[in-house]
Amino acid sequence: MKFSAFNITILIMALAIFACKQGEEQPSKVVVQPQVELTENSLLETIQYQTINYFWEGAEPNSGLARERLHLDDDYSLSPKQTVTIGGSGFGVMAILVGIERGFINKEEALDRFLKNVDFLEKADRFHGAWPHWLDGETGKALAFSKKDDGGDLVETAFLIQGLLTVAEYYNGDTEKEKQLVAKIDALWKSVEWDWYTKGGEDVLYWHWSPKYGWDMNFPVGGYNECLIMYVLAAASPTHSISKSVYEKGWARNGKIVSDKKYYGEDLVLNYYEHDNHSVGPLFWAHYSYLGLNPNGLSDQYADYWKLTQNQAKIHYKYAVDNPKHYKGYGDSLWGLTSSYSIKGYHGHRPESDVGVISPTAALSSFPYTPKESMNVLENIYKNHDSLVGKYGPYDAFSFEHNWSTPRYLAIDQGPIPVMIENYRTGLLWNLFMKNKDVQSGLDKLDFKYNKN
Repeated sequence: MKFSAFNITILIMALAIFACKQGEEQPSKVVVQPQVELTENSLLETIQYQTINYFWEGAEPNSGLARERLHLDDDYSLSPKQTVTIGGSGFGVMAILVGIERGFINKEEALDRFLKNVDFLEKADRFHGAWPHWLDGETGKALAFSKKDDGGDLVETAFLIQGLLTVAEYYNGDTEKEKQLVAKIDALWKSVEWDWYTKGGEDVLYWHWSPKYGWDMNFPVGGYNECLIMYVLAAASPTHSISKSVYEKGWARNGKIVSDKKYYGEDLVLNYYEHDNHSVGPLFWAHYSYLGLNPNGLSDQYADYWKLTQNQAKIHYKYAVDNPKHYKGYGDSLWGLTSSYSIKGYHGHRPESDVGVISPTAALSSFPYTPKESMNVLENIYKNHDSLVGKYGPYDAFSFEHNWSTPRYLAIDQGPIPVMIENYRTGLLWNLFMKNKDVQSGLDKLDFKYNKN
């Protein structure tokens, strides 16, 4: 297997770190060999090192938060380079925790970065406690995600809070700086007005609100998608909590969320949101809410969430092996569709809207659900398709069918990779988030069963 000089350097760095952690002395001089033998552990270490660095070295410098996108072709016509993503920043702070535990990042330096993050978030634009989808990392002002999406985004806020609460559980020491960080996170968490986003008392949470356009986006969140974490946190809030009926009538649609259908022989478990005519969603639906919320052992009156998420990954795998459209490269070592860059702009790739584009984050963030099948993809990309890997890990998307790839990254795609791989390896983020007392109270309020730490 042959690798570019750049990637050999990255691989050797990760391998050296891994060797040190195994008790071996780090070599004083690294000699680059033309061929590198990659074990499963060294591959996992390598991809975690690369993807975490998107959020460490690649962060927006003023805020220290995650840039929406990083383009190695330096084309930022889609949005300014200083654009900060709120949801992606939630994923990013969790990725940095993995970096600390893996020995890539100094814990004290990370503490300083987290303090910088929360100081910025305290002063940034918020709308009834919710941050917008995008912020200007230099000014803290909201940047419109679309014409009317220029105010509060409760889903992106939930992804951020999931990450911040996990950070607060990690830094539970006695130093003044750690206490300061935890107190700041607690204040931000308590200031989110989840109940206000019921639009004055309706039994459903709304995704958006704008100071200019009010509720014109009109997106009540009901039926299964990536937003379970929003309802859990809204129920868990010690200051602005929603009632159980909001979850039951809004999210679960009075029980209509339950599905008795199968796809590729796997139970769907839940129906997807009411405006979606597809049988199965893009794979990020099995990732974003579950970076901290552990689906293993999680159930309520509607679903076994481990079965739900694992089955979604299995369906994507089986679809690629079946390959009904006969796309080049698809199979047991190349599978996984999700929303990402595409041949033309951005696309919500999934089995029923497949255009021949593979997004590496889909399979690689599914390691907890499909470890063998996900490892097949990891090995295939790094051993056989090195040109699809850059400084911050595999590029966002590619197509062998159309001979297309792009040297670009999105925070929301890179972030789940190191986090979900770490949950597969050690359960780190799951263990931290699930021990939060407010989170446990919210799960109890909604009558969830879950594994307590």
